[in-house]
Amino acid sequence: MAVAWPQQGAVIALAAPLIRQFEGFRSAPYICPAGKPTIGYGTTRYPDGTPVALTDKPCTPAQAEEWLEWSARRLMAALAASGAVTRPPTLHQAAALVCLAYNIGVGCHDGVKGDLADSMLLEKFNTGDIAAAADQFLVWDKAHVNGVLVAVPGLLARRRAEQALFLQADAS
Repeated sequence: MAVAWPQQGAVIALAAPLIRQFEGFRSAPYICPAGKPTIGYGTTRYPDGTPVALTDKPCTPAQAEEWLEWSARRLMAALAASGAVTRPPTLHQAAALVCLAYNIGVGCHDGVKGDLADSMLLEKFNTGDIAAAADQFLVWDKAHVNGVLVAVPGLLARRRAEQALFLQADAS
């Protein structure tokens, strides 16, 4: 049975500023640190499913915003439908999870380890250990650089911001 999530628009309104801040805007396609062609605010696949190519035309800020929102909605739907989250997240927890998923992917128990669906973060969250789940954000501070997994200061800064969002109480 699917777990109830906060309203998509409210989640995206909280997640989008962090995504914009840490992804940055680039109108022309480029190769991201993970080696994927990327455009806008970290878009690697357009809403029609086509992967970004280095030969694609530059995008406008408005297009990048549309793609960011589409990606965030898709990730939230995947998290909600996957069964990986077994307790209802608060608004701020949901936004932090979407922001993290925007960067690392969801996975949805596809047998591939190293994604959010199979993470210790969600395992701790699902048992109600919110503090331990929050600590797990900081584990995701590494990237492959020249084939070696290394800590990246920018990722640590992003994870700390996501962690702070995750721990923020919703307004009553």
